[in-house]
Amino acid sequence: MAAPVDLELKKAFTELQAKVIDTQQKVKLADIQIEQLNRTKKHAHLTDAEIMTLVDETRMYEGVGRMFILQSKGVIHNQLLEKQKIAEEKIKELEVSNLWLSGHWEMYRTGPPPAGKSQGRANLQMPFSSPVTKTAA
Repeated sequence: MAAPVDLELKKAFTELQAKVIDTQQKVKLADIQIEQLNRTKKHAHLTDAEIMTLVDETRMYEGVGRMFILQSKGVIHNQLLEKQKIAEEKIKELEVSNLWLSGHWEMYRTGPPPAGKSQGRANLQMPFSSPVTKTAA
C-alpha cells in the first residue's frame, strides 16, 4: 500500500521540479530581455542627445531596410523619444512578469502559505499561468 503513495509523491515531485525549472528559465529570459531593452533605451537616449546638439538645418537620414530616407531633425527626435518610451513600457511589463514569476518560484520552493495566513499574494492564485502576455522583442 505504501508503494502507490510513493509513486504518486514521486510523480508530483517530478512535476513540481519541472515547473520550478521552467519558471527559473522564464525569469532568466525576462532578465536578459530587460537588459537588452535597457541598452536599446540608452542607445536611443545617447543618439537623441547628440542629434539635439546639431543645427536644425542638418541633413539627417533614417535607415529603412536597404535605403536611407531624408528626414528632418524633429522627425528623428520624435522617433527616438518614441523608441525610448516603448522600451520603458516593455521593461515595466517584464519587471512585473518577473516579479510575478519570482513569487511563484518562491512559492514552489517553500510551499504554499498555511491556510488562513495571507501573505499579500492575492495575485498568485493561478500558479501556472502568467498575467503578462508574450510580446515580440
